[in-house]
Amino acid sequence: MADIALIRSKPRKPPLSIPKGAADGAFITYATLLLAFLYMPVAILIIFSFNDSRVLAWPLSGFTLDWYRTLFANADLLEAVGNSFYVATLSTALALCIGIPAAMALHRFVFPGKALFRRLLLLPIALPGIVTGISMLNFFNLMGFNLSLHTVVLGHATALLAVVVIQVLARLQRLPPSLEEASSDLGASALVTFWYVTLPNIKTAIVGSGLLVFVLSFDEIPVTFFLTGRDNTLPMYIYSTMRRGVTPEINAVGTLLILFSVVLILLAAFLTRPPGRKR
Repeated sequence: MADIALIRSKPRKPPLSIPKGAADGAFITYATLLLAFLYMPVAILIIFSFNDSRVLAWPLSGFTLDWYRTLFANADLLEAVGNSFYVATLSTALALCIGIPAAMALHRFVFPGKALFRRLLLLPIALPGIVTGISMLNFFNLMGFNLSLHTVVLGHATALLAVVVIQVLARLQRLPPSLEEASSDLGASALVTFWYVTLPNIKTAIVGSGLLVFVLSFDEIPVTFFLTGRDNTLPMYIYSTMRRGVTPEINAVGTLLILFSVVLILLAAFLTRPPGRKR
């Protein structure tokens, strides 16, 4: 009993604590290394787009803008860029036009086979791109369609439809049902309720999923490889020129695409900002 009392009377050791300054320093170091790992290749690409030599070697031999002039003088590359924007824009529009009603149907209605319908909608994003590309190639050949940029649009929209459905459905499930019920009680029609109540609350999900579909469609290779005809998209053009190595023109294209991505991010932040905020 005395031993037990002695054990109980021993003071407990305080838990090991890490100084706040050391913890902050470790976190800052980790964050810095992580950002360097993620963005160092991007920084190298931008730097070498201004290199005076075609050889990718350090240190740089000089500074030049000739590769950007060469880029804008390359008709094949510019055509590929235009084709990529065309395909990505139409694919995004088609995926949104189909995905938003599909997400609303899954959220509002109960019908036989709903669980199966939901899984089938999400299946294309889970399949490897090569499987989607081959299956759609067989389908288009069976239907007698000629391969073109429009078949690529259909392939991209099919493969990326699940992105829109997932994000919009998740936002709809967090939307309080009382908002739409109050609108209906006030005599608003279903269309008016959707336009003034539902749409403003899911706007951020629509913009986010649309930008994601656009980016994924812009750099899609497996589906494009099987469904494109004579017209090249930018990823296919870069892939075909990689046999000669990475050229400074490709670095210049990558730099311009990074700038375009930053503009898209800022535009998305502006469009999805809370109402009433000036900045």
